[in-house]
Amino acid sequence: MKTIKTIAVLLCSIFAGNYLYGQEVLTLQKAVKFALENKAEAKKSKLELENAQYQIDEVRSGALPQITASGSLKYNAIIPEMAIDLGGEVITAKMGQPWNSAGMVSLNQQLFNQSLFTGLKAAKTTKEFYQINVQLTEEQLIEKVSNSYYDIFQTQLQLETIQANLDNTIKTKNVVDGLVQAGLQKKIDLDRLMVAINNLESQKQQVLNELQLKENALKFAIGMPIEMDVELPKETFDIDASIVLESSDVSMRTEVLLSEKQIELYELNKTSKVADLYPKLSLGADFGFNGFGQGFPIGGDFMWPKTSSIGLNLSIPIFSGGFTRSKINQADIQIRQARVDLEDTKLGLSLANENAKSQIKNSLLVVNSNRSNVSLAKEVLSDTENNYKNGLANLTELLDAEKAFADAQNNLNTSLLNFKVAEIQLIKAKGNLKSLVNE
Repeated sequence: MKTIKTIAVLLCSIFAGNYLYGQEVLTLQKAVKFALENKAEAKKSKLELENAQYQIDEVRSGALPQITASGSLKYNAIIPEMAIDLGGEVITAKMGQPWNSAGMVSLNQQLFNQSLFTGLKAAKTTKEFYQINVQLTEEQLIEKVSNSYYDIFQTQLQLETIQANLDNTIKTKNVVDGLVQAGLQKKIDLDRLMVAINNLESQKQQVLNELQLKENALKFAIGMPIEMDVELPKETFDIDASIVLESSDVSMRTEVLLSEKQIELYELNKTSKVADLYPKLSLGADFGFNGFGQGFPIGGDFMWPKTSSIGLNLSIPIFSGGFTRSKINQADIQIRQARVDLEDTKLGLSLANENAKSQIKNSLLVVNSNRSNVSLAKEVLSDTENNYKNGLANLTELLDAEKAFADAQNNLNTSLLNFKVAEIQLIKAKGNLKSLVNE
């Protein structure tokens, strides 16, 4: 019995731990950090950066001495013969031994190879390119997660508005139900309230379904288990109007830095093509044995004379039919195209920046207007409810006032969402999206 009680206590502890784990309060900062640590895009970009170091090692290896060892063993079933003229008499002599073997160690060291030197520079630049690409991937992920996060919160606010409207309508329905029972109110008014309640219940269920889909999409976007329950804090839609006054410089945007680094890589590629016109000089050396004999090398009649050599290898390109020149021209076209793309990128970023500023300014005006409208709609609803209770307003006026208040709340929530989306674009324009992680 004691064992059963112990197991029960342990199971309760496990379930309690799972419950606490499942009820995660998900701030934007937590969501972004989770995405940067767990999402596939972030992991893959970091692996690409790691691979860039291996690419540098690969190119650097070409500048280091290359040492190889080789060996061979051959049995001559028929030894070739050569004819020799000895004073008019032709005789034949066998050239070689039945068994031949060779063992050689060779060294090759590049002394001058402009393509290799350019490749080393390009490899280092490639690593810098991937470092910037990691940053861009993280920024894109932060932007995606932030937009999805705020969209969920706006849906939650919409759900709260529907729930508040539903609660008010149910209260009114209960009052009217009592009046109908007492014969002081028409049954058609009760029926109209029931229709309104059913419609609100239907809207609530639709928004709940929409909210579930958006939450699942956010979990997928950050790499979180779908079964985990999340809760957003209430202060998510706090706005800071001062952000519109802050300046931004598109020349420091990650997209621009990445394009500039890409141009640098294209220029190094052109330099490597030009390097094919330069001569190449390398040092070669080898040492080994050339063995031969009548029997097998081990245990037989066999000799092992040594052999060694050292020298320089020079390669000078003279004429390639215009092949190298065409490659240089193609590389130059790549550079010019990339520069055009860079200017277009800067123009697009400037446009997005100005649009975000305009969106924030307009959103601020709309937010302030909608807040005033919500206060006014709430006051109208309160007065209409009092008038309805005192017989000075009919049911249609009451339902219209409730709908107007709900519409005002939804309009306010939408304007707040528009502000936050534009705010993300401005933060991105300043290159400070990482601040959403470090807040």
